[in-house]
Amino acid sequence: MRHTSLALALGVVFTSSAYAETEPEFVGETIVVTPTRTARTVDDSLASVSVVTRSDIERLQARSLADVLQGLVGVTLTNNGGDGKNTSLSLRGASSDHVLVLIDGVKVGSATTGTATFQDFPLHLIERIEVVRGPVSSLYGSEAIGGVIQIFTRKGGGALTPSASASVGSRNTRGATASLAGGGEQGWFNAGVAHTRTDGFNACKGLPRVACFTNEPDDDGYRNTAFTLRGGYRVAPGSELDLHLLRAQGENEFDGTSQNQSESVQQVVGAGFSHRVNEVWRTQLSAGQGRDESDNFKDGVYSSTFDTRRDNASWQNDFSLGSNHLLTLGLDRQQDRVSSNTAYAVTRRDTTGVFAEYQGQWDRHRVQLALRGDDDSQFGRHTTGNVAWGYPLTANLDMRLAYGTAFKAPTFNQLYYPNYGNANLRPETSRNIELGLGGRLPGGRWSATVFDNRIRDLIAGFPPANVNRAEIRGLELAANRRWGAWDAAVNLTLQDPENASSGANQGKVLPRRAQESLRIDLDRRFGAWRLGGTLRAEGERFDNEDNTRRMAGYALLDLRADYRLAADWSLGARLENASDVEYETAFGYNQSGRGVFVTLRYEPGK
Repeated sequence: MRHTSLALALGVVFTSSAYAETEPEFVGETIVVTPTRTARTVDDSLASVSVVTRSDIERLQARSLADVLQGLVGVTLTNNGGDGKNTSLSLRGASSDHVLVLIDGVKVGSATTGTATFQDFPLHLIERIEVVRGPVSSLYGSEAIGGVIQIFTRKGGGALTPSASASVGSRNTRGATASLAGGGEQGWFNAGVAHTRTDGFNACKGLPRVACFTNEPDDDGYRNTAFTLRGGYRVAPGSELDLHLLRAQGENEFDGTSQNQSESVQQVVGAGFSHRVNEVWRTQLSAGQGRDESDNFKDGVYSSTFDTRRDNASWQNDFSLGSNHLLTLGLDRQQDRVSSNTAYAVTRRDTTGVFAEYQGQWDRHRVQLALRGDDDSQFGRHTTGNVAWGYPLTANLDMRLAYGTAFKAPTFNQLYYPNYGNANLRPETSRNIELGLGGRLPGGRWSATVFDNRIRDLIAGFPPANVNRAEIRGLELAANRRWGAWDAAVNLTLQDPENASSGANQGKVLPRRAQESLRIDLDRRFGAWRLGGTLRAEGERFDNEDNTRRMAGYALLDLRADYRLAADWSLGARLENASDVEYETAFGYNQSGRGVFVTLRYEPGK
């Protein structure tokens, strides 16, 4: 897709209400916190945001984060050969390290690669996911060029409630989960454990001089064992304490020349305390640590270790300046550390960020202003900002306009990896403008957003340098509706992620970004039965900057059925890739064919 086709699509959308559709993951009353760091409803938010709830995860019978995120508006995923293999995510065509990932408010991800390991996070232990598209560096600092994804673990509360599940499926896949939740009226807790394993399939095709650069025609399996602990207590009216821990350990097999096995640990631990000082002032203190650890092997022989830790602390103060005005002032502190058998010249950096945000309503006009300054021990100071305005055109039609800047600090690999890094790199920067329309439908909601994001000082080459530029324009359409026993949702993304650098690759499509993606979810209840399906389609993508390695577009159909055996018991079956389509998201890496998975669940009170 080029600018002409995109312009035609935009013209069609804004002249025909038939194309004005909405987010399938939420209704307008859903409370979100990621877009503003304060609790707001989706309808009141001036950002482009999606929410995946626990009921969405169970309805889809999803097995991984990729299952629930793939196909959401603005989301493109790349996978290197199945369960547990490297999975990267792009928001609005930005690079995979331009996405900030939080778990219960704690920043996670590898400080060496700059990305989070989506393949290792246990889906069963997740309560909700918020996806914010667009620049949010003015609230969170580095990395939030494409957006922010925040994962919330299961919280608990109420009466003591156990739950459990067991699953089996194709490729000798097995899994089991168990959890216990409760806490009464003043407190909450949830303890959960999940285990999954699969024999997998041959991850890499073994093509000469591309992908894994080797030919190892064997099945590449994966194991993951994870647990979460979360608890809190309302110590007084307006005062709450919350503690949380997530740990996931993985064993992964893949294809490679120097290593083909890995043992990984993802761990997030944090604590938060909020207190309402008076009717005007609410203060929050939080601290946490994210760990990304990996030991790598070649045919069982030790090869390398890459361990990174990200320590976070935050002090946030919200001041109510009347019923329609909120001022937020905050201070963030972050320290990244690297431990490896690879000799990095620098293994630690510290960042301090201060931010201010105003949210207000004047008559029918809604406004959000944010400004942040970050001081990094490696590259110095950087300032980002955001301004958004919203106005109701009619009772069921809202318009919003937003502009924001963002930046991404270079990773330790880009700066200091031996015989590769460049210590003189500058942060990557971006400027984004977007226009959105949205409103309610009977039993649902719709939204349409156009955006233009221009990224400068992109890091590329060998050794890496700030040489590239990108211009990414796009259209996002989403809609969901419930009528009677039917639930339907549509997500459509059209984008033009263009290399804007001078030279031979100017005007080429950025690597591994699909320019078109469509997802349709349809479900219906029949008494004790629930039947549904998901259609996901993506256009072609290219694996390299000069667009010579093309990957064809594809369409996948997943079918599902769920039967309520008794009040607390249900049996679910999922048919993945029903047409057994062969496709790629990364050149030279296989993707799963047709598969059947069956799950027995015990969930009292559901």
